[in-house]
Amino acid sequence: MKLHNFAGMIRQGTPQDAKEVAPLFILAMGHIAGIFANSDRYEDAIPFFEEFFKRADNQYSYVHTQVYEDETGILGSVTGYDGADLHRLRQPILEQLRKTKPGFTPDDETEAGEYYLDCINVGNAHQGKGIGKKLIHAFCEKALNLGYTRVGLIVDLENPDAKIIYEKVGFEIAGKKRFMGHQYFHMVKNLRN
Repeated sequence: MKLHNFAGMIRQGTPQDAKEVAPLFILAMGHIAGIFANSDRYEDAIPFFEEFFKRADNQYSYVHTQVYEDETGILGSVTGYDGADLHRLRQPILEQLRKTKPGFTPDDETEAGEYYLDCINVGNAHQGKGIGKKLIHAFCEKALNLGYTRVGLIVDLENPDAKIIYEKVGFEIAGKKRFMGHQYFHMVKNLRN
């Protein structure tokens, strides 16, 4: 029997994707995942992200996620939402985190007027294959179809490689933001030029 060659595709996330997508969140967030897990081991945050990914009421939900999948499974994901909805979408996350960190109040990483790319990542074994660019393009297309004219994101000043990737797909530095103890470039892409 000949195996069908399944090309990769981007689709809307579903709650059933939680086990495959949660580790991707860890790759995307780095030290932030450690803060969420209250641990130096970032992977300790995987159950946290699995739980919230399955729910529709928060910023890390399947509702806000697109996945890149091939015959082997999910290789990458991109998650984002209307920047004006940040506080509403963040509230369930804060309620959970404040059980162990009562005063936890992070800065705002996005703003009204932009469709915010919260996190994107591709599994380590599949980086360098153009999957991240495909996810960014799909995210921007989704934003445009929803009526947004601008996509925004933040990238850690300590991650110059990511900054270069975003610049190659049309993002420009709009300023700097402080978030979770680090300095970030706020980058934007105008979708109608």
